[in-house]
Amino acid sequence: MAKGFFISKTLGIVGIALGLAALATIIALSVVYSQLKQQTNNDTPSPTTAGTSTSPTSASTTGTSTTPSPNTTSTTRGASPSTPGTPGNSTSLPEPSSPPSPQNPWNEWRLPKTLRPENYTVTLQPFLTPDSQGLYVFRGSSSVRFVCLEATDLILIHSKKLNYTDQGGFHVSLRGVDGASAPAISATWEEKSTEYLVVQLSGQLQVNQSYELHSNFTGELADDLAGFYRSEYQEDGQTKVLATTQMQAADARKAFPCFDEPSLKATFAVTLIHPSDHLALSNMPVLEAENVTLEGQEWTRTTFEPTLKMSTYLLAFIVSQFESVRADQNGTLIQIWGRPKAIQEGQGAYALGVTGPILSFFERHYNTAYPLSKSDQVALPDFNAGAMENWGLVTYRENALLFDPLYSSIGNKERVVTVIAHELAHQWFGNLVTLRWWNDLWLNEGFASYVEYLGADAAEPDWHIKDLMVTNDMYRVMAIDALASSHPLSFREEEIQTPAQISEVFDSIAYSKGASVLRMLSEFLTEERFKRGLQSYLHTFAYGNTVYNDLWRHLQMAVDEDNFPLPGTIEEIMNRWTLQMGFPVLSVDTHSGNITQKHFLLDPSSTVQRPSEFNYTWIVPISWLTSDNQGGMYWLLSQTETNTTFATAADPGKWLICNVNVTGYFRVNYDQDNWDRLLGQLERNPQEIPVLNRAQMIDDAFNLARANYISTELALNTTRYLSQETDYLPWDTALSNLGYFKLMFDRSEVYGPMKKYIRKQVTPLFGYYKDLTSNWTTVPPGLMDQYNEVLAINTACTYGVAECQALASGLFGRWRDNASSNPIPPNLRSSIYCHAIAMGGEEAWDFGWEMFQTATVVSEADKLRAALACSQEPWILQRYLEYTLDPSKIRRQDATSTINSIARNVYGQGLVWDFVRANWKTLFSQYGGGSFSFSSLIQTVTQRFSSEFELQQLEQFKTDNADVGFGSGTRALDQALEKTKANIKWVAENQAGVLAWFQRESQ
Repeated sequence: MAKGFFISKTLGIVGIALGLAALATIIALSVVYSQLKQQTNNDTPSPTTAGTSTSPTSASTTGTSTTPSPNTTSTTRGASPSTPGTPGNSTSLPEPSSPPSPQNPWNEWRLPKTLRPENYTVTLQPFLTPDSQGLYVFRGSSSVRFVCLEATDLILIHSKKLNYTDQGGFHVSLRGVDGASAPAISATWEEKSTEYLVVQLSGQLQVNQSYELHSNFTGELADDLAGFYRSEYQEDGQTKVLATTQMQAADARKAFPCFDEPSLKATFAVTLIHPSDHLALSNMPVLEAENVTLEGQEWTRTTFEPTLKMSTYLLAFIVSQFESVRADQNGTLIQIWGRPKAIQEGQGAYALGVTGPILSFFERHYNTAYPLSKSDQVALPDFNAGAMENWGLVTYRENALLFDPLYSSIGNKERVVTVIAHELAHQWFGNLVTLRWWNDLWLNEGFASYVEYLGADAAEPDWHIKDLMVTNDMYRVMAIDALASSHPLSFREEEIQTPAQISEVFDSIAYSKGASVLRMLSEFLTEERFKRGLQSYLHTFAYGNTVYNDLWRHLQMAVDEDNFPLPGTIEEIMNRWTLQMGFPVLSVDTHSGNITQKHFLLDPSSTVQRPSEFNYTWIVPISWLTSDNQGGMYWLLSQTETNTTFATAADPGKWLICNVNVTGYFRVNYDQDNWDRLLGQLERNPQEIPVLNRAQMIDDAFNLARANYISTELALNTTRYLSQETDYLPWDTALSNLGYFKLMFDRSEVYGPMKKYIRKQVTPLFGYYKDLTSNWTTVPPGLMDQYNEVLAINTACTYGVAECQALASGLFGRWRDNASSNPIPPNLRSSIYCHAIAMGGEEAWDFGWEMFQTATVVSEADKLRAALACSQEPWILQRYLEYTLDPSKIRRQDATSTINSIARNVYGQGLVWDFVRANWKTLFSQYGGGSFSFSSLIQTVTQRFSSEFELQQLEQFKTDNADVGFGSGTRALDQALEKTKANIKWVAENQAGVLAWFQRESQ
């Protein structure tokens, strides 16, 4: 699954680059916060009593029973049978006389190992118009055949928010198959807390015998972006409704009762009953479609071929009026689906063009044919994640699949190709071979996050996109992994049990650190040897489940086959990178050749609570390069070693670089003399140092300074050469690190000299791209140059280059004069929109809002939605915040990213903090504890915190909402507290020196 948040290269800088502090506004709005919080608490609805709701279906209820809503728990424990329900009707069943005791199996989060599913037969009928109560619902029936592995008188099967039709007084019926005799059911009930349907039997199921459990049910087709849900869009003034799915990680149980754990693979025979003017999609091709009449209405019943053996979280089905474009790739049917107008306008063409080459690349990479006959990819108007790798039916946010060259930027194009590559990589690694449990999620998502760059490179070989992984993934996750509150890649299985804990694992550590350490592994093994081990792993475990050590064993086989020298086994080397959190900093002394390693912490005084069996030491592959082009590989095996090759200081002009092209997941510090020689090389001829290592020097230096390994002045000195730099990666890295200084100081006297310094450094780059593009009328040829052009304009406008600000105002003004003809090049729109709205006041904002509301291309709407957060008017930003709680104005999937955009604006950060505190219960209830969004929201809204007062507020926020919880943001909150404490200390120690440096260097 691709991450849900996409921040464009432009917006990553724009969001933290506006204006001076609005301290008076923040103080004044504390009153507003108090009022809002009181209002929210007063408005919290009281719970409804179970059993008092009526059916969500339009059908009448049998007998005198009422039917519970989809949230109602129905229970039968030996009660006399209720009146049997007719198909499609649900009946309420009596509540239990006493709650179950904690030691019972249904109070455990993991299923017992007594049963194994073999196949499901599932029929679902979504109603795409509301019933008499205003609810959208679906009806369903499911039969699951399972084999008994251990004798038991209990069946536990996952179920969430489903209402069951009474069958002889019970929720389900049971029969034996292949001659087996099924014991009678004695009681059934739902355990809401652990999301089980419990079936108690009067006798034992027999080992190696097969049985079939059947149920009829209804559920709500809610707009909550989970399980079987509904999405809406506007076309020709009409609201169109579709039904779609998102099962990962634990929401297949919301669509039908199932054994909802990844190791319990089965086959699925799916039938969808849908309006005849809609079409149905699922993982497999259509087997049969026929028109039927049900309750006097015409429907189409579409039956699909049974799936391959797979996990429940990969099941998908969609009912819509979408259209598609299609192509054939070596016998595989590729189809790109989306809103009819989007497809008719050609927005699926780019995705169609790159999918075939990416599929072919992975077939070669894995040495395994694509397992299915089709690859459907669907752009959904409402989708919580970035994309989801459902086998054969991949679902995406629209901005991750659709591309319109008239509106979409190079960043949008990169987003499309990398997300497609990420999801298609999963079709083998994750779908064909699946991890046993979510504690090893990092291997699934980290692997896809690594090879997405390889797949994208195959589709766009001229982009040199693989270098972006260093700045997009590695450096961003190192900022998190350098905290004492970080966590290892692999958890113990018992640490990850509940759905909330599972959701929390989908974080940047899993994706970006996972990708980074696998890239390191591939580099020191060589890609060819890595591929051979990977291919052996996939062939051995096809249609099965694994743990991470299974991959290590197969990579070891490739190593042994070649007698390839390593300082230890793959398992011995890699366990130090996966089973302990963090990473090392290497300190290299070029006078003696001495090398030491230490666990790198941004705050060296912080206490690491999590123990490590390796005592936070690593086996480190160190690639190295000297100024006379010598180089090689050295393995650091202990805490301190000496390598005389690194003793280069005897030659006064000779410098040493370790971690060439940043293939290793660690930081490097040098003695002062080597730093001086490297800085001298940057001043004389920066191109003598590889571009990734120029970026590395900047990123390592700034982080080493924050951790007190080197002076802040030395870190800032790495940026002095930037007036000569025209490559994207060093500039991107420098601005990212200077962004921390901006967050810490844009509400202080430091910011004035800082703006002046950056303006001085970026002005030559702005002029370079003005000339290269013939005054902004042409597009630079390569991906990196296009990104750097955007960076140059955005930085120049942000830090007050008058020519840039005039360019932004002029282009936006021309568009306002003729709204039907936008003169702003797509690559520059994010930056121009933001700065024009920041400088333009209410009229500019209102025009942007109007254009956002009428935008028909999602990438254009995304640019405008983010730019609207750039306003410097607090009252406009406060109004915009309120819009995020209204799905008619801001889609649910975009709400938290919009809030984040406002929080990145110095004028909006205080408003957002008050808003989040006042509305936390509402946000949490509407968007769910399982959303990716909460981790990002907490990180963003607290990123400027650097005072004792803000720390106290954050601690109070944690206390006030302990009863509500923080979902996937739980760890992010702990990290925010740790970062705030580190920020307070850093600002106190560095503000005076930083001010003096910027004053001196800005002259």
